Amino acid sequence: MLSEPAERLALALTEGGMQRMTARVLAALLFTDQETMTAGDLAETVGTSSGSVSAAVKSLTGVGLIERVPAPGSRREHFRMREYAWATLMSGQNRLVKLMMDVADQGIAAAGADTPGGRRLTEMRDFYAYLWQRLPELIDNWKAARAGR
Repeated sequence: MLSEPAERLALALTEGGMQRMTARVLAALLFTDQETMTAGDLAETVGTSSGSVSAAVKSLTGVGLIERVPAPGSRREHFRMREYAWATLMSGQNRLVKLMMDVADQGIAAAGADTPGGRRLTEMRDFYAYLWQRLPELIDNWKAARAGR
């Protein structure tokens, strides 16, 4: 079973928009003392079926937070948090940032730049453009600072 702090983290992730089971599987991988966990380990820890774990694992590997790893002598797939998982997630989120910029540009063209909606969409576009420019540098700086510890 997940510890109380792990359940609190899963709840926070769920409130942030993550699917409940995905959040619980992520919390299990974050809080485990093991280097890796199998789908069976995860199912046991979160108290669910292997099918639910499979969907959560697929989601978490898809966004780059976790990875499959070889386990010599084991036929089962093993999973762990990726190194730089959070930076990888933010790098992947750059697609979302770019999409938001593009959608805002399309909205500005449709609404007109000098309309109230156009001005709000311009602010939105400018915000995401700022993120688009700054995120790679922030991630690189974070990696360098972490490597220097």
